[in-house]
Amino acid sequence: METRTTTAPQSQAASRPGALPGAARQPRFIFITGGVVSSLGKGLSAAALAACLQGRGFSVRMRKLDPYLNVDPGTMSPVQHGEVYVTDDGAETDLDLGHYERFTGVPCRRGDNVTSGRIYQTVIARERRGDYLGATVQVIPHVTDAIKEFVLADTSGTDFILCEIGGTVGDIEGLPFLEAIRQLGNELGRERSLFIHLTLVPYIASAGEQKTKPTQHSVKELLSVGIQPDILLCRCDRPIPPGARRKIGLFCNLREERVIPAPDVGTIYEVPIEYHLQGLDIEVCKHFGLEAREPDLTRWHDIVERIRKPEGEVSIAIVGKYTSLVDSYKSLAEALTHGGIANRVRVNMQWIDSEIFETPDAIYQLEGVHGILVPGGFGERGTEGKIEAARFAREHSVPYFGICFGMQMAVIEAARHMARLPGAGSSEFGPCKDPVVGLLTEWQRGNLVERRSMGGDLGGSMRLGAYDCYLAEGSLIREIYGTDRISERHRHRYEVNIDYKDRLEQVGLRFAGMSPDGVLPETIELPGHPWYLGVQFHPELKSKPFEPHPLFKSFIRAAIVQSRLV
Repeated sequence: METRTTTAPQSQAASRPGALPGAARQPRFIFITGGVVSSLGKGLSAAALAACLQGRGFSVRMRKLDPYLNVDPGTMSPVQHGEVYVTDDGAETDLDLGHYERFTGVPCRRGDNVTSGRIYQTVIARERRGDYLGATVQVIPHVTDAIKEFVLADTSGTDFILCEIGGTVGDIEGLPFLEAIRQLGNELGRERSLFIHLTLVPYIASAGEQKTKPTQHSVKELLSVGIQPDILLCRCDRPIPPGARRKIGLFCNLREERVIPAPDVGTIYEVPIEYHLQGLDIEVCKHFGLEAREPDLTRWHDIVERIRKPEGEVSIAIVGKYTSLVDSYKSLAEALTHGGIANRVRVNMQWIDSEIFETPDAIYQLEGVHGILVPGGFGERGTEGKIEAARFAREHSVPYFGICFGMQMAVIEAARHMARLPGAGSSEFGPCKDPVVGLLTEWQRGNLVERRSMGGDLGGSMRLGAYDCYLAEGSLIREIYGTDRISERHRHRYEVNIDYKDRLEQVGLRFAGMSPDGVLPETIELPGHPWYLGVQFHPELKSKPFEPHPLFKSFIRAAIVQSRLV
């Protein structure tokens, strides 16, 4: 599709090209809904559109409204819901916020993800306080008002607010959210609101054609709750013929150019480029009557070029316990890809269930890999396999990267086989002779003391969010970061026991990173090993394709060196 280049008006007062000038800079709201089936990629589509708008010079902010009744995803199983994404301010959120940050570089906050559970919790708390002055509390207006408050909060100074509604149109639990954005559409007016509906145009092989009926029915379902989509984004695995687009537009009350194909692409980082080629951001600007420069998508072209034409490849074994659903480690997989982009190599990821290494001789399945990564996790299942993976990497000089739980397993392995403490373990799994990993009930965060208890609630009770860490002079990790102080995001309940630090360092394990008060070990490394690092935090949460995390860049670089040795 031919794209149009528009130019910012000469009278524009804003210093950012494309930014909305002066008093006109009221935020515009874009609501993204989905239909037909789940997992069409609403979060990715929203993030890609935001990247296009950024390329035109606009500022963006992204939000996710989840209909499930959990207060947040913190207590949900990773194999059911995928990873829990953590923000700097300590919110446990939906994994789509990871897409938002990776595509825009704009850090998400606690106020950018809300669930039905949190909305109802807020409404009930207000009712208990008497805030409703004796009124009968109902979904309309009380629940919908609370949703609207969330959408509108903290939006000043931003050009576009993109709000993704989780689930699929027709889900009963999503009705209050759809009603709330319908009301917002009326209150804000067309000049400040836009509805995008993501649907599916499937190809039926037996019929030899694409079918438009699922999209028609999905739009009919959306119309039944009072929302007329302004743009249809149609997922497809092949081009949609002009006749099919006209038919969809006719039956869904849209001009043909507002029916925009969203074809499958080779990498998710090609989506901003493809959506611009199909005219999505052009139609968004036309809807709002905005003139802006042609989007600068140079960095996305560069990223796609590096992915398509790698100069080599490495194999990384990810030894985890949630490998049945790769979305359990979504940010991790993307961060490894980013490390490959930085080093111009393809990263082949081998997802291995750690439990298989608890059987004799299975550990030698790791022979030939160029790097071993043990990610985060909770619970005892599969831990012995992770310990064996760390031991294999140490003894066979294979680059090793332990993240959160993976660092703790590396410490337990070192305690057992280097410090001769065969009873070393974690109190997370029950009493043990040498609890080198244990529950910390009190720690310092800035000027505040945070506390937790063994019998407390699981949800929200971990060490969550960004914490500072000091890196020791002469350490590998300080060399990688190029600084002596870092801030990284955490999500864990148990800590490496500082009481064992001296004994472990005597046998060669170095505690190279510590919390500012010197109480919490944050990183470990093994001097003399080609590349052996463990970190208590989650560096994958801050990695972006256009700004790969330094630890992943260095890990993949070490894997490249290893690939030349095997």
